[in-house]
Amino acid sequence: MTERRRRGGAERLHSKGPAPIPQLPRRAVRNPYPPMQILSADQVEAIHEASMHILENFGIEVMSARALSLFGQAGAIVDHASMNVRLDRGMVDAALKTAPAAYTLTPRNPGRAVRLGGDNIVFTLVAGPPNVHDMERGRRAGNLADYRDLIRLAQHFNCIHMLGNQVCAPIELPANSRHLDTYLANLTLTDKSFHVSAIGGGRALDGIRMMAISRGITMDRLADDPGVTTIISVNSPRRFDDMMSDGLMTMAEFGQSVCVTPFTLMGAMSPVTLAGALAQQNAEALFGVVLTQLVRPGAPVMYGAFTSNVDMRSGAPAFGTPENSKANVASGQLARRYGLPYRTTPGSASNAADVQGAYETMMALWGAVLGHGNLVYHAAGWQEGGLTASFEKFIIDVELIQHMMEFLRPIEVDEQELALDALQRVPTGGHFFGEPHTLARYATAFYQPLLSNWQNYEAWQEAGGLDATARATRVWKKALEEYEEPRLAEPVREELEDYVARRRQEIGSGEP
Repeated sequence: MTERRRRGGAERLHSKGPAPIPQLPRRAVRNPYPPMQILSADQVEAIHEASMHILENFGIEVMSARALSLFGQAGAIVDHASMNVRLDRGMVDAALKTAPAAYTLTPRNPGRAVRLGGDNIVFTLVAGPPNVHDMERGRRAGNLADYRDLIRLAQHFNCIHMLGNQVCAPIELPANSRHLDTYLANLTLTDKSFHVSAIGGGRALDGIRMMAISRGITMDRLADDPGVTTIISVNSPRRFDDMMSDGLMTMAEFGQSVCVTPFTLMGAMSPVTLAGALAQQNAEALFGVVLTQLVRPGAPVMYGAFTSNVDMRSGAPAFGTPENSKANVASGQLARRYGLPYRTTPGSASNAADVQGAYETMMALWGAVLGHGNLVYHAAGWQEGGLTASFEKFIIDVELIQHMMEFLRPIEVDEQELALDALQRVPTGGHFFGEPHTLARYATAFYQPLLSNWQNYEAWQEAGGLDATARATRVWKKALEEYEEPRLAEPVREELEDYVARRRQEIGSGEP
């Protein structure tokens, strides 16, 4: 524990129990199983051809003068009056040849580096909600104190490999500079990589520079060894706005990771059919990939997918649906067709950390894993369709993620595991509780949950009769008590704080 350990809201919230929360040890997660093929090869090609038709004949609106210029110089058909850009498939093929199939993000602690691509799976904290919730204090606007506690939780739990972009928006802070406060929290309270905001090039560049400071390296060195990433949300259907375009180009220019993610809700922002939505998603994602490679050939870029449906009775977004899960699997097939790392999401539309939130999240999580997602974004804490970051849902999701991590461990089959000697020693009708083979393994034989309760009914009632959501409250409070701030050299901390102070003043005076 460092001298500058900080607990924030945890100082006011206490729980009992000396034993630490059981959790899986820190490890890289890999998916050893073949990816599910929900689409036939012919169907994948049909979606590809439809996407090429969209790019070549319909085009994409681009609201950035710089991006329009880059596309025009590369040979795209650019209508500056309508800001429409049409690409031929040759430009797409050329971009895919330079885009890397896998890459590593290295934070200030190299031991927390994550590999994106191949059979690697990386789970992140929820990102972007304007609200926050827990069962004791209720739903409230996002704020910096809660932000800090949520990223402390992300640091504490090993299964959360990196942070998303602003787990909750600290709305009490000025909108044009709050990203500086969240970056500083990310870099001091955690030692994991994180997503920067790419709403304009300035916010992206601040995150890049601060990561370089935390690692004690130059921007040129960081370009060769990236440390941060971003999500570029396409304004579906078929629009890249100026702020997102500029953020994308800034990240690519400095060699940092970009995930291009269309937001294709079937029936609203895309056709109501899954095939049509996938074709649109594919065209928009590939368009963004091309732009990254026009800026900097070889820039790390990821194929992002966020295709789900709406409730056709109300128009409200729905997540964790069968359609959403099928899209998660199918999108993985498309990403692999292009040789790109793949980002997906396990979401839920539930307004509470309840059984709906759990089964919708698990449904989508299965789609993400069966589809061989590399970056599972919003993996912990997502509630209310992404409008709220929930402390209890965070714990429930950690349990789901850990279940999935254990499922992904291959079955060992060897002489010791087959246990023929134990089978010979135990008589028919006997039991294995006292068998040496069992006694040597009982402590680590099975996954130990951090949230599930396996007591009988009477013992459960005597212990308080708490359901999983109520137990989750106890777990997150205890996790905040157990949290330890990772060491950061004082000169580095001071340089980061000085950078934030200087940039806050520049932004306040109107500088970009």
